[in-house]
Amino acid sequence: MDISWPDVLLSTVLILVAVVLSVWKGLRAERSIVWSALRAAVQLLVVGLLFRLIFESASAMTWAWVWVIGMVIVSSEVVKRRAPGIPMVRAGAYAALGGALIVCLGIVFGLGVFLLEPVTFVVVAGITLGNTMPSAVLAVDVAAKAFTENPGRIEGVLALGMDSTAVNRLITPEAVRAALIPQIERTKVVGLIALPGAMTGMLLAGADPFSAVLVQLVIMYLILGAVAIAVVTVVVLVGVRAFTADGRLEEWVRTQTR
Repeated sequence: MDISWPDVLLSTVLILVAVVLSVWKGLRAERSIVWSALRAAVQLLVVGLLFRLIFESASAMTWAWVWVIGMVIVSSEVVKRRAPGIPMVRAGAYAALGGALIVCLGIVFGLGVFLLEPVTFVVVAGITLGNTMPSAVLAVDVAAKAFTENPGRIEGVLALGMDSTAVNRLITPEAVRAALIPQIERTKVVGLIALPGAMTGMLLAGADPFSAVLVQLVIMYLILGAVAIAVVTVVVLVGVRAFTADGRLEEWVRTQTR
């Protein structure tokens, strides 16, 4: 399939409609829409150039590892930025995202779902982190708000004799459920509303539909598991770091009260 620049420009018609509607109704969303479209174009063009340069080199697999490690670093730092005052969030993000990614890559290539090649290696890592990172960001945000928006209530139940472990058992389950909602809902409607990327790509490449479905099931289950593990890890970490060793609220909970 050959796509030309005029074809790309034509695909922006809905963006232009959205911009016109925003200006017409005074919604002030046009700048964000245009900026996100331009940023996506630049980023994808850079990625395409890097793919061409890296994967045609003799050290393609080495560069693929560098790329994936870079993705882990960037995604972990994004999670960290959502909770700058919480101790050890960076380490937790690296452990959650990096650990989930290692398991997913090990199963995908260990089972022979895909052949271990530089391009496939980066693509599978990108799919995994692309789904796991937003959920981890949502998890740290929801968990932090659960504490920073209710310090008085938490201190009240602590004063009544409840310890930090019991408080976490009340707060963290709801935070985990809230952070998992987007991924769970996407999984529920797969095939009914959304056709996943891996399956779609295989179908467009001429693969057998049933084989494409089986590959997509493996990837989808791994992503759901990776997201769940990352969310639980981040939420539990926030809960642990919300209290001191002697069971009092940490200072960051009070200073970040919203």
